Amino acid sequence: MMLVRNDHAAHAVRVSEIASETAREYFRGRLGIEFKADESPVTQADKAVEAKVREYLQEHFPDHGIVGEEHGVQGGDRREMWIIDPIDGTRSFLSGHPLFGFLLGHLVDGIADLGVVAMPALNEVFLGVQGQGATLNGESISVSEKTQLEQAILYVNEGDKLHRDHPIVFDRLMQSGQTRRFAYDCYPHALLAAGHVDAVIDYDLQPYDFLPVSALVQAAGGIMTDWDGKPLNLSSDGKVISAATPELHTQMLQLVHG
Repeated sequence: MMLVRNDHAAHAVRVSEIASETAREYFRGRLGIEFKADESPVTQADKAVEAKVREYLQEHFPDHGIVGEEHGVQGGDRREMWIIDPIDGTRSFLSGHPLFGFLLGHLVDGIADLGVVAMPALNEVFLGVQGQGATLNGESISVSEKTQLEQAILYVNEGDKLHRDHPIVFDRLMQSGQTRRFAYDCYPHALLAAGHVDAVIDYDLQPYDFLPVSALVQAAGGIMTDWDGKPLNLSSDGKVISAATPELHTQMLQLVHG
């Protein structure tokens, strides 16, 4: 697998700036909201952000494919692709909650080698590049060294869905970690990449939700897989675990499988 080029990283950061500027124009304003077939909301902002990102990528990388949440797949047979979640956390966005993100990943043969997690309302940009490490606003970051789950800061994403669909796993989670927090979307994984959180369990995600984030977590020295410990790709089932260390990752896998 080729290492991502430095100009890809520079372009990715520029794209995140454009996306963040566009999202802020709509945030806490009057939004036109629709609901998709799965009842998840989509706003005018989602569509506007993705349109601007696609325009930029098509101009600078005309030979690359694009996968976006709102506008689908373009050039799906290309070896190199970009994957976009224009607003990760639309429910947060439309309720004025600042912990929504913008996600961008660069894929080679379906595997993410670059990931951006931008937090427009917080003016934070996390960047992870395979073989080159991870940064937050240009400053180097890395995961924690925590190895014991009972001493870990554990974030449980999509807790309501986990409780509904996997109540036994949910009960185990409620007895795990030194500190537990409920959350949604990309930010807990970004906090893990920066060393503030030790483990995150997530559920019911799409590739545009987890592939950009996985590149960031792994570039920061962490591990992000599905619940069976398999690497993430476009065909993964949307159940994911992020962990700062191999030891924590093993304990999280044991937790979900009993």
